[in-house]
Amino acid sequence: MVVVLLPTFFATLSAGSPNITTDQLALLALKSHISHDPQNLLATNWSTNTSVCNWVGVTCGSKHHRVTSLNLSYMGLTGTISPHLGNLSFLAWLDICHNGFHGSIPIEIANLQRLKYLNFGNNNFTGGIPSTMGNFSKLEMLGLSDNSLNGHIPATVGNLSKLKYLYLENNQLSGEIPSAIGNLTALDMLDLSHDRFTDVGNNNFNDTFPNWLGNLDHLQVLVLRSNRFHGPIDGYFEVTVPLLSGLCVIDLSYNEFSGYLPTKFFESLSPIRDEYEKKVKPEYMTGVLLAHRKLYYNLSISFTSKGLETDFEAILKVWKAIDFSNNQFFGEIPKAVGELHSLIVLNLSHNSLTGPIPSSLGNLSELESLDLSSNKLSGRIPAQLKNLIFLEVVNLSHNFLVGPIPKGNQLDTFPNDSYIGNLGLCGFPLSTSCSNNGESKPTPTKDHFTGGFNWKTAMLIGYGCGVVLGLSMGYIIFTTGKPWWFVKMIERAEQKYITGKIRRSKGGRKY
Repeated sequence: MVVVLLPTFFATLSAGSPNITTDQLALLALKSHISHDPQNLLATNWSTNTSVCNWVGVTCGSKHHRVTSLNLSYMGLTGTISPHLGNLSFLAWLDICHNGFHGSIPIEIANLQRLKYLNFGNNNFTGGIPSTMGNFSKLEMLGLSDNSLNGHIPATVGNLSKLKYLYLENNQLSGEIPSAIGNLTALDMLDLSHDRFTDVGNNNFNDTFPNWLGNLDHLQVLVLRSNRFHGPIDGYFEVTVPLLSGLCVIDLSYNEFSGYLPTKFFESLSPIRDEYEKKVKPEYMTGVLLAHRKLYYNLSISFTSKGLETDFEAILKVWKAIDFSNNQFFGEIPKAVGELHSLIVLNLSHNSLTGPIPSSLGNLSELESLDLSSNKLSGRIPAQLKNLIFLEVVNLSHNFLVGPIPKGNQLDTFPNDSYIGNLGLCGFPLSTSCSNNGESKPTPTKDHFTGGFNWKTAMLIGYGCGVVLGLSMGYIIFTTGKPWWFVKMIERAEQKYITGKIRRSKGGRKY
């Protein structure tokens, strides 16, 4: 019996030890690639004298005692990623965000077949996104935002069939967004803002609204901000609107989209059209479930809210926002926008929208921020806007609005800047008062013989004529010596002036 068991025991030990040793060597290799550790966390803690499972940022599984999670986020580390990191074969969670890692992303990372969460955001990685990242069959969150990655998005990203969150914003990515992303039917969050998604290799390329978005029927947050998309979108939403009806946050700002605003799209946004359900405890949009922990949207999402660009570390379920600003949309604001009862932020500024402000906007009972500035809107400001009791910021400036500014509730609290650039507006807080018929009082015109020719004008003209006449007379008198009595009078006056000046000067001296 002993002869049989001993070989079995040593065989088990030799099979287990190399595994944990492999993890240890992989992490020590990573440590050796770190050039700056400001808190000395790894330098003092990652030691062969202690179990790798007790190292800072390391979590091991209870069954095999292998490294399943590595979290080095927000440690201020500087260095590169060792390719040996790909040997952590049991790793499911890898987070090194908000550090100073640089260099390229090693292709060996693709060996982490159990990986569900990968966050390399807010570092200084360069180079392209490895095409081998499409091998992560279990990956649910991929965060590569806020780096200096360049090149194209590899089409292999479309193989990540379980991916729910994709963050690629704030890089230098270029080229066409691959239609293969439309295969990610489980995707809830897509942020491609602040990149340069146009075909830089072909000047004739037309980069329009991605038509594959209609496949992402679970999508709740869509951010395409600050790219070079262009062309109309209303026709596109006519077809795909049923599949995008779950959106809660959509940001298309700072592009070159044109055409009419998509009425049917607004009519289909059921999460925003539904009445706000008040709850005592706030709830966040959740997603990836890993080690019995719910993952929040914990990467910062930049969104212009209440006139300020804000980074949201987490998104409440009740937060509903639409930003179509800084594009080339024209036509009227659809009345259907006024049916988005749960909307909190609405920004349609810096377009070419015309017509009146729909009175239905007064039904947006949860609205906190409204920006319609820098358009070509006309007519009066609807009095129904005073119903927006949660409104904190409003900007209607630089349009063609006329008539009195409505009063009541929050509308009494906004400054002059909210309305400037509308020459036909009147009433508080503007300095222009309203006439009896509710229009701004015209500036009084000045009559040519009264208002335009006042006593100041007459005095200036008289003074000018007197100077010219006096100089002319003086020249004639002193060159001809006539009339002699006037010359004598001038000479005497001059003599008295000089004599008096000399006396005052002598009287003032002390010897």
